[in-house]
Amino acid sequence: MESLIQEIDQTITPTPTLWWLGHCGFIVRFATITFYVDPQLSAPGAPLVPGAIKHTDLILSTRGDAQHLDAATVGPMLEASRRAKLVLPKSAADSANASGIPDNRMTTTDSDLRVEYFKDDLYGRIYAVPSGTPALDWTANGGYPYLGYLIRFGRWTVYHAGDSVPYEGLASRLKMFNVNVALLPIGPANFSPSAAAELAQEIGAEWVVPMGYSDSAIETEFVAHMLGHRPEQRFKVFHPGEKWTVPEE
Repeated sequence: MESLIQEIDQTITPTPTLWWLGHCGFIVRFATITFYVDPQLSAPGAPLVPGAIKHTDLILSTRGDAQHLDAATVGPMLEASRRAKLVLPKSAADSANASGIPDNRMTTTDSDLRVEYFKDDLYGRIYAVPSGTPALDWTANGGYPYLGYLIRFGRWTVYHAGDSVPYEGLASRLKMFNVNVALLPIGPANFSPSAAAELAQEIGAEWVVPMGYSDSAIETEFVAHMLGHRPEQRFKVFHPGEKWTVPEE
């Protein structure tokens, strides 16, 4: 685990670098900026110990349930990284606060809003878009409770869909951001491999990455579909804790 933290700290790349933490959890790092998305590290066998992570800049949670906003992970991470904040849907703020996360360590967001982050003369932007399961469940007071995040560094955009299914209008919301990498949940309650490939094609994503699954058969199905039906679409399948730097071309 210490070696993985060292690897993250020592990784300085001109394009985003990602590590998969299992389920929907990812680290997205660009130069010296380090974001964690949906980390769930409290279970046995997790690749990192939350309290040992001192380099966190932002933690992004796509929704308020324990798989995406795990208080036993987020709390120790915020304690170890004293300048970090948690970005989350505004509808999840009360439950996060009740779990012990103070208001001053949270930044709430909603669809069509932007969170900006500055560090070491670098600039990162996070745009929120609704995710569907399959309803969007919008309310006037809470906004959209399920979000995906478009993480932008310069001309590079990583789209993390959270848990989601395809819905009408999703592609049109994403096209304008010129997505390079689409992290999409694959499984019976999320995207099918064919739906993930179709969305990637619609938005012009150079790479599609499956996530959110625990059954190796789903991974096998995804790979078989991509090789057999979408040979022109580039994809990356991770192992937990694996590092991957987005190719420059």
